[in-house]
Order: sequence, then C-alpha cells, then structure tokens
Amino acid sequence: MSGLNKKKLFLALKISMKENKNMRKVNNLKYLIVVLIMMFSGFPANAQTKSLELGLFGGTSYYIGDLNPAIPYNMAQLAYGGVVRLNTSPRWTFKLSYSRGKVKGNDNVTKAVTNRNLNFVSTINDFSLTTEFNFWEYFTGSKKNFFTPYLFGGVGFFMFNTKAFDGTPLQPLGTEGQNAGFNNRKPYVKYGVSVPFGIGFKYSINEKLSLAFEWGMRKTFTDYIDDVSTTYYDNSINDPYSDPTASHDAYQQRGNSKTKDWYNFTGITLTYKFDLYNKRNCHVGKW
Repeated sequence: MSGLNKKKLFLALKISMKENKNMRKVNNLKYLIVVLIMMFSGFPANAQTKSLELGLFGGTSYYIGDLNPAIPYNMAQLAYGGVVRLNTSPRWTFKLSYSRGKVKGNDNVTKAVTNRNLNFVSTINDFSLTTEFNFWEYFTGSKKNFFTPYLFGGVGFFMFNTKAFDGTPLQPLGTEGQNAGFNNRKPYVKYGVSVPFGIGFKYSINEKLSLAFEWGMRKTFTDYIDDVSTTYYDNSINDPYSDPTASHDAYQQRGNSKTKDWYNFTGITLTYKFDLYNKRNCHVGKW
C-alpha cells in the first residue's frame, strides 16, 4: 500500500472515530434528556394524578443534643412554614419546604449534667427538598384513594443563631476558647446541611384541600446548635456564658463532640391543589 493510500485510510478512520464519538455524545445527551423528562414529568399513565399543591405548616420544634440528650418534645416551641408539593403519581411526591422554629435547652430542666448550669435558645430556618412515598395510592380529591400514611427523606439546609436565655449571642463569645485560639479551635459557622426524614399521614378533605400530619427529624453535622461541644478552656477568665458555675478546669468535659445535634418539626400542613392535567380528558371521580 502506497504512502498516499495509507494517509487516506488513516484520515478515513480518524473521521469515522470522531463521528462515532460525536454520535455517542448525542445518544448520551438523548438518554439524559429522557431520564430528566421521566423524573420531572412522571409516566403518562399517571397523568391524571399530576398536581401541584401549595400550603402552610404549623406545629412545634425541639432539639436533641448536649443539653437535651434523649427527651423528645422537651421545651418544644411553636414552629411554622410553607410547602410546595409536586405529585407525580399516586405513590410519589416531591416536596420543597421552609420551616422556622425555636429550639431550647436548659440543664436545670433536663438534669443531663447537674453542675454545668448551661442554657440556650436558637431560631432555626430550615429549607428542605424531600421525596415522599405513599404506602397506598393517594390523590387529593379522590373518592377512593383519599388517605395514606407515607415516608419521606431528602436533603436540607439550615441556619441557626444561638443565644443565652438573656438574649446574648453565644457564637461571637467563643465559649469554648474559639476566639482565644485554645487548642487550635476556630469559631463555628451558623449554618449547615441536614438530612430530613420522617413519617406522616395525608387526608383529602375535598377536591382541592388536603391535610397532612407529619413528624420529621433533621440529622445535622454540627454540634453547636446549643453552643456546647467539647471542653472548658480557662476558668480564670470568669466567663459566665462559658462556665456559669466557675468550677471547671481547662480540658474538663463540657459537651460530647462525638454526637451531633438533631432537631425536629412536628405539625399539620394544609395544602391547596392545582391540577396539571386537562380535566376534559381526565376525571377525578374514577380515582
């Protein structure tokens, strides 16, 4: 084979490989588009159950951590928020929610550590994106499938602002030596990622209104919602917010850094449904 023919063959193979590569990219893109459409549009067979719900949440909030290790609803506070639900089928729902509530802890109430005498209150702003799975087929407005228990889980983001009972912000004080560079500790951030999960029960009041009762925990990756995590740092400073009893030495245990803080929202959600289908072709009555 001459050198010219070899060059032509090499060029043809190169062009063919490039076309195949481009074709794979196109096919991958098509596949991704199809998957995204299926995820966000649901299956055609369930078109009559696709709907959007907007609603309000009201209930309580509490926390589990160093100042309340194990007592649910201890010092529970009022909470409120809003939700957006996208119902893609009788079994699956995507929910975007915002919840706001206070959490409190007090050694004098829980008696978790008798000689510590710490307390705090923190306002939590919670944003979460979750998926709900209905145990039974459910559709708001249905005459047949009008109630169901459900599970949910997802991912969230939250912000908190911890204060003492007298209203003094605690994070700027560095109550565990963060501002003094003690043991290379740095000030903690007042936000984080959470993992929301829980259970609930839905009930369709009528064609448009739905009521849900929900219990939801949030697992966090911070131990400072209560401003307590590690050890005392220096009682000679006589900081009443770090060591109110002034009876602890540096490195003496103040909290448990091996366990992170949790918080909970429990309450009722009332939503109003907006249909995402053509009523002339789909009828609620048969559901």
